[in-house]
Amino acid sequence: MSQSNRARADHDYVIVGAGSAGAVLAARLTEDPGVRVLLLEAGPEADADEISIPAAFPALFKTKWDWNYDTTEQKQLHNRKAFWPRMKALGGCSSMNAMIYIRGNAADYDAWRDEYGAAGWGYDDVLPYFRKAEGNTRLAGKYHGQDGPLHVEDRSYTHELTNLWVESAVSAGMKPTDDFNGPEQEGAGLYQVTCRNGRRWSVDQAYLKPVRQRENLDVETGAFATRIVLEGGRATGVTYRVGGREVTAGAAREVLLCGGAVNSPQLLMLSGIGPAAHLREHGIDVVSDLAGVGQQLQDHPAVPLVWYTRGTTDLVEFSNVRNLVRWKARGTGPLSSNVGEGGGFLKTRDDLAAPDMQYHVAPAGFYDNGLREPTRRMFTAAPTLVSVRSRGSLRLRSADPAWHPEIDAAYFDDGADLDAMLAGVKKVWEICGQGPLARYLDTPWQLSTSPSDDDFVEHIRNNTQTLYHPVATCAMGYGEDAVVDPELKVRGVDGLRVVDASVMPAVPRGNTNAPTIMVAEKAADLIRSAR
Repeated sequence: MSQSNRARADHDYVIVGAGSAGAVLAARLTEDPGVRVLLLEAGPEADADEISIPAAFPALFKTKWDWNYDTTEQKQLHNRKAFWPRMKALGGCSSMNAMIYIRGNAADYDAWRDEYGAAGWGYDDVLPYFRKAEGNTRLAGKYHGQDGPLHVEDRSYTHELTNLWVESAVSAGMKPTDDFNGPEQEGAGLYQVTCRNGRRWSVDQAYLKPVRQRENLDVETGAFATRIVLEGGRATGVTYRVGGREVTAGAAREVLLCGGAVNSPQLLMLSGIGPAAHLREHGIDVVSDLAGVGQQLQDHPAVPLVWYTRGTTDLVEFSNVRNLVRWKARGTGPLSSNVGEGGGFLKTRDDLAAPDMQYHVAPAGFYDNGLREPTRRMFTAAPTLVSVRSRGSLRLRSADPAWHPEIDAAYFDDGADLDAMLAGVKKVWEICGQGPLARYLDTPWQLSTSPSDDDFVEHIRNNTQTLYHPVATCAMGYGEDAVVDPELKVRGVDGLRVVDASVMPAVPRGNTNAPTIMVAEKAADLIRSAR
């Protein structure tokens, strides 16, 4: 594969991907009027109603808005493939996610620094960037920002079942909390969300739209990146397809990959950066033999535990014209729910230094990624493993950029993960079986009223799905598996950085959107300081 095709460098930086990292970088770098930035996005403008309506996010799955990935057959899940939705539009997955604002645990970032060699990424280093991004309407002080572009608020609507779950969790021994991002993560409570007045507040809304008129920023949608142009060991541009033609855009300073944990390692490998033997299998000339590209993949597995309900309502039945009109007029009502309204964090063992389990509860039947609409009223409590030991991989299936890569999530390949998930399932079963919630829960879905450990394990294998948090396929650090250094520069290639969730060396304890935005905020400072 030729690495020629030089283009005139009309821009200082070419950013690939306008998602939770790319949009942030574009906004921050163009604060300097002397810097010209080209932002490439494979998808279109994020202009569908379903994007703005918080409760409608599952309606985007398996549509034109979705990259629509699947994993390989997962050995520990009875050889089932897992569906992985990823947003293809401005805002990336911040235009598709459940909007839960969680940063992870302080121990996560200290481990990045101490265990993986990511110097400068400890908790004290990254907290200022979380605060810089955040515009919280309620929380302030040492741990929170109120002036950042990312609007964070309490939802205008919370279903009674979610509040009852929190009460039951507290009665079962969990601590009550109204801030999962403060000094202590453990506890049960309601989640804050990245919304503004009951409407999704993606990075497109928060960072990109306010700066689209800047003369030094060019945004091109429908631009599918196919290769990084590399000359003499340096990235000099990006080749992409748009409108039925192939274009090469030059970068005078740097190419910045922000495609996420799937697209960034795929583009590196297509460009000759990755495990040499694997690249040669596909006829790709090796520019830099980086064994870690596509390796070390981690994701959060989640298991929906679902009950039929009695004497209450369900979010699904509120999806009607009346509530749509209410939401459009005032941003209130059930459609302003993010579905996963509440939850919590706990340790499944007393000897753990930080929580290994997160719960997401929904006043509806949310299983199979919400792709099947329940015909009866339901309630869901989903244990999610957030301290993950298993490591998977991402590899090419073809040298054709249009082919989806081979994704092996390796769910529960490390037996300790399955043990932890079983403990988390049993704890949430205990919570839902007592306290004020219990009187509204009828028979369980797919389980008996008194399941054994074997029954629970079988349920885990049959129903585990992604929580949409893949990371680490371009992990940072200094070890042999590291793809980027702590300044996010790709090892062995000049003028090229990766800035997205793929650089996280291990998945944080919690939802990954806020950490990805933090990575981009910090990267913007790293890039500016290098000029």
